[in-house]
Amino acid sequence: MTAKAPITQDVLTIPRKLDGSGKTNLVGLTREQLRDTLIEAGTPEKQAKMRVGQVWQWIYQKGVQSFDEMTNLAKPYRALLDENFIIARPELVTKLVSEDGTRKYLVRIAGGHEVEIVYIPEEDRGTLCVSSQVGCTLTCSFCHTGTQKLVRNLTAGEIVGQVLLVRDDLGEWPEPGRAPKNETRLLSNIVLMGMGEPLYNFENVRDAMKIAMDPEGISLSRRRITLSTSGVVPEMARTAEEIGCQLAISFHATTDEVRDVLVPINKRWNIEKLMEALASYPKASNSERITFEYVMLKGVNDSDEDAHRLLDLIKTYKVPAKINLIPFNEWPGAPYERSSNNRIRAFANIIYQGGFATPIRTPRGEDIMAACGQLKSETERARKSRKQIESEAGLG
Repeated sequence: MTAKAPITQDVLTIPRKLDGSGKTNLVGLTREQLRDTLIEAGTPEKQAKMRVGQVWQWIYQKGVQSFDEMTNLAKPYRALLDENFIIARPELVTKLVSEDGTRKYLVRIAGGHEVEIVYIPEEDRGTLCVSSQVGCTLTCSFCHTGTQKLVRNLTAGEIVGQVLLVRDDLGEWPEPGRAPKNETRLLSNIVLMGMGEPLYNFENVRDAMKIAMDPEGISLSRRRITLSTSGVVPEMARTAEEIGCQLAISFHATTDEVRDVLVPINKRWNIEKLMEALASYPKASNSERITFEYVMLKGVNDSDEDAHRLLDLIKTYKVPAKINLIPFNEWPGAPYERSSNNRIRAFANIIYQGGFATPIRTPRGEDIMAACGQLKSETERARKSRKQIESEAGLG
């Protein structure tokens, strides 16, 4: 396979326009930032710690969107907050609901840019697939989201704001005057697998996830948050140390020749460097295995030889792992085809016989283009032809 894919572009963050009010959005500020911001607006330093706790709980535990609703704060202080701040989520543009219950949201953020997020309900959990960038830098040739140029990084507020917006839609905030709901949480898990490469926006992703994990707010366990990276090796140890969440790797190929095409970031950090980083990942253990995501592409990466090579890599580097096989989700102009069900099962059986869990992901939300790799593909204005996509991916 000699085709060449584009080298990963350097990340670019374009300054964004504010909403015009001049007010600061409190959503997305860390506790330390919130404290400094409240003091700057006139909160006495002696009261700052208490005020941070109160405001934090109203925003993240009770989901309020107005300072008037913060009833344990004196009216003059609520007026001070309202004069200086806003509690803003991304703007919901459209919501589509799949036959299988999957919900896809198109949301607008500052500057008029749009991203998509997906909520996937299951019997024992509800998973939110969150975006971290507008577009993507990685140009992975099998992913339609990757055919869209990077516009900018999302702020921490725009990332955690996606969680707030979906909890709004699910009606999951406690009702005023009543005890908190104690049924199974509808939004119980977060996966950073939406638009963008999370580790190219590390600080904002870290701050947003720390807010999501804070026990006095959304209160998700770090084990219920999974960050998926294509292999930004220098930031992986920081992920364990500063976020502490689960790690997933967009692996997709067992040779550098093929991975260079499918996941062009491999040209910077090849399979050997990636496996070395995974072997030394601080949180890798049998109880916290690293997930290898592997999209099944007909005639490209789905042979018995590929399965055996994948096993050899994981065993050689002694990485606690599970392999998540993903049937390719086709999109308009896609240069690949999905492997047959029989081929996927045969591949999975080799991995299973080798001693590793190999769940085959059931495609969700295909009827509303909400499946893996399809995000923003239907709403993308600048539709590209198959020939253009193949050319940019080095497959033409």
